[in-house]
Amino acid sequence: MTAKKQYTKELKLDAVGLVLDQGHTTSEVSRSLEISVNQHAKITTYQHPKVSS
Repeated sequence: MTAKKQYTKELKLDAVGLVLDQGHTTSEVSRSLEISVNQHAKITTYQHPKVSS
């Protein structure tokens, strides 16, 4: 059995930024960052943290 791959918060935020801010598809980002299929699905639901001004 293989160990579950852990992704850092930074990697997740980078992936979200590529999808939401730069217009890449989740499939493109998953392949380029070598993110598993399960993480691919989470990209679409993960939101940037809100910054108060």
